[in-house]
Amino acid sequence: MTEQQQLVRTPAVASVPESGETSPAPLAPDLRSADRRDKPSRTDTLTAQLSPLVGGPVGEHALIGRVRFWTPLRVLMAFALVFLAFGWAGKAACIQQTTDSAGQPTLDWSNGRQYVAMCYSDTVPLYGAEHLNELAFPYRKQWTDFDGDGHPHTRYMEYPVLSGLYQYAAAEVSYAWSRVRLTPKALPVVLYFDTAALGLALAWLVTVWASSQLSGRRVWDAALVALSPLVLVHIFTNFDALATAFAATGMLAWARRRPVLAGVLLGLGGAAKLYPLLLLGPIVLLCLRTDSRQRLPGLRDLVRHSDIGFAAACREYLAGARIRPLRAAGITVAAAAAAWLAVNLPIAVPFRAGWWEFFRLNTERHADPDSAYNVITSFTGWSGFDGPLHPEQTPTLLNAVSLLLFLVACAAIGCIGLTAPRRPRLAQLAFLVVAAFLITNKVWSPQYSLWLVPLAALALPHRRILLAWMTVDALVWFPRMYYYLGTDRKGVPEQWFTGTVALRDLAVLALCALIVREIYRPATDPVRRGGVDDPAGGILDRAADPLLPWLPPWLQPQPAPVRPARIPVAAVAIPTDHEH
Repeated sequence: MTEQQQLVRTPAVASVPESGETSPAPLAPDLRSADRRDKPSRTDTLTAQLSPLVGGPVGEHALIGRVRFWTPLRVLMAFALVFLAFGWAGKAACIQQTTDSAGQPTLDWSNGRQYVAMCYSDTVPLYGAEHLNELAFPYRKQWTDFDGDGHPHTRYMEYPVLSGLYQYAAAEVSYAWSRVRLTPKALPVVLYFDTAALGLALAWLVTVWASSQLSGRRVWDAALVALSPLVLVHIFTNFDALATAFAATGMLAWARRRPVLAGVLLGLGGAAKLYPLLLLGPIVLLCLRTDSRQRLPGLRDLVRHSDIGFAAACREYLAGARIRPLRAAGITVAAAAAAWLAVNLPIAVPFRAGWWEFFRLNTERHADPDSAYNVITSFTGWSGFDGPLHPEQTPTLLNAVSLLLFLVACAAIGCIGLTAPRRPRLAQLAFLVVAAFLITNKVWSPQYSLWLVPLAALALPHRRILLAWMTVDALVWFPRMYYYLGTDRKGVPEQWFTGTVALRDLAVLALCALIVREIYRPATDPVRRGGVDDPAGGILDRAADPLLPWLPPWLQPQPAPVRPARIPVAAVAIPTDHEH
């Protein structure tokens, strides 16, 4: 619902008290108020406890939505900018310059400074490792690396196409920046890091904006995205903010009943990182659950019950409000595939070996230090599914087990989506799918946790719980850095690091359990209070939710148990003597 449609008109007449006193200033000609907007200072205990810092909770008769400049979105952008600035400052120690023995300027990474200062970012070493300092075009440029046994191997850019092209574009811009005579001189890698960081910051601002639009009347839930502790640590660790921006805007396009645009954005996100393509699964599942034999609400119902206004309702009706759910899902999947191919084919055809490098490395890669498999190995000495392997050997069995576990988890999520008493919200299933992918995958790079932040804020807007999880997840970075430093340089043993990883995994599993609980008990879902269905549901929002008789009985939605209402003692009529 937009703010203008939430506003309730009230008389703009100033009453004069009997004492003859008047208002200290003329009343505004329009005394409307967005009363349906969620007020966290009155509905959330954590925000209520923090509200005295800004004057206390909002008043019961306050006019909501009347501030001209500091609108919720601008406040969220300000929050995000502050945390992005802190995130850059946290990495700044790794772009400080010094001089080498020959008196030439170089980065100060001596004595493991990148780990001691905990400022490590993949962006810095990749500038030279991916030969971006040569301004070589990714996927065409090849070089030779040597393994531990001295065997040569041909290497190429190891990132998906959009991420690789983004790095190349940042290198070109930083080179042009260095050629400007009026700008301060710095090492090329420093200029490259700042250029890449600027683009990543803009991508995260887009993520915050899209999250606020997906929140509906609970716009302040997006503050959990802007103020996430994970932003402080990981926003500039790698290039994952690009994928979060595409994923969030893809969901927003779906919410605004634009299936083609949603598919295009998710497909582009899949060309930057894999996970935006995972969101197609929940979309297809929810459309499958909706009765495809019934059309969605007509224009009259859409205008009557819509929160977007008459003109916007007409546009959405013409753009796809009458599209059947399964057809809309098919359009979205097809558009995602077309967008992914449109980006990848121009690289895959002329530079097949370079384009395939990303997939080859992910196939041959062993269990990541942050993966659940490595945690088990760390505490038990287990040699893994494939046993001891040479660094260049492919963990075939680990790959198969990881894929199988993810498919089993997706099947379980599908059962949850079909058997829930009420159709789940898109953000709920999206979080479950992405979390299942991270937990079962053999790779969980630390910045991957950013994928979950917008989805968690939309799926489970409980501020205490989410801040606790994000804090635990962010703190994994500290033992990780000191584990990489090595015990010979006063680092920490491996179990200190893998122990915090285990805590993070348990926290994510706990979030999944809470989301499943709210799926099966929709009355406990704070987003659905006040008759709201699914702000991100798009064409499925307020659509029919049948019992799906064509499914086996064990997959059919089961109505939620209705508990008898408690009758207050004061409301019970006690007969008096004359009534006997």
